Amino acid sequence: MTTMKTSEHEHQTPVENKPSNELSKKDLNRLFWRSFQMEFSWNYERQQNIGYVYAMIPILKKLYKKKEDLSKALKRHLEFFNTTPYIVTMMLSVSAAMEEQNAKNQKFESDSINNVKASLMGPLAGIGDSFFWGTLRLIATGIGTSLALHGNILGPILFLLVFNIPHIVIRYILTGFGYKLGTGFLQRLQQSGAMGNLTFGAAILGLMVIGGMSATMINMHVPLKIGSGHSASSVQGILNNIMPGLLPLCAFGIIYWLLGKGAKATSILIGIAVVSILGTWIGIFGVK
Repeated sequence: MTTMKTSEHEHQTPVENKPSNELSKKDLNRLFWRSFQMEFSWNYERQQNIGYVYAMIPILKKLYKKKEDLSKALKRHLEFFNTTPYIVTMMLSVSAAMEEQNAKNQKFESDSINNVKASLMGPLAGIGDSFFWGTLRLIATGIGTSLALHGNILGPILFLLVFNIPHIVIRYILTGFGYKLGTGFLQRLQQSGAMGNLTFGAAILGLMVIGGMSATMINMHVPLKIGSGHSASSVQGILNNIMPGLLPLCAFGIIYWLLGKGAKATSILIGIAVVSILGTWIGIFGVK
């Protein structure tokens, strides 16, 4: 009898546990719930970076057991990041898949993680803003306002439900979709040797996004004119003929140089405020 029991025990299928560097459904669920804090620590320097790191912490702690590797991963995700918060789970899960590959494969190019983030956050923001802010919010506001104007308590309730139910469902679906997309896509790239091309292309696209943000988000106008009467030439017109967006580019370059020299973001913001106020008061800067 003892022999038979031993034989049965030997033929039992062992319980398989996932390796410590492989993500599970539970890990992705934690990523989903933590994504709701994305804008709780929004700041003017790097915007959503702290919320992004907060969402990634459980993932990174599971993947990286060495303190040095964990520190590098945390610093990676403290870079500038900003996109529509309602679809941020797609970007988070793509980052999680890339971090998983980085933890498994020593030849993985870790720079590609931030390059992909920089290249995707702009297009995702455009899609998310158009759908959630430009469409869904207006529909929810129209439904809620029409009832609220008649004193119906369902007005604000329906507004919250019409806006939040689709957004939470989409946020959850994108968590799994982004991870599957990232894992399968990255494995194919790694096998084909095209990861270097992806990194290079993502870096170029990321720089284009940053350049576009600099040109559109920095507003500088010089109202000064050279000459008098009808023959007077606008200084702003001359600068635009040289290169459109020249002043925003120069301002961006100066700020970038100051950050490279170790200047504090608070000091730079105060400096921008002082220069803007004095320049407007003297008449160098003006409103379009």
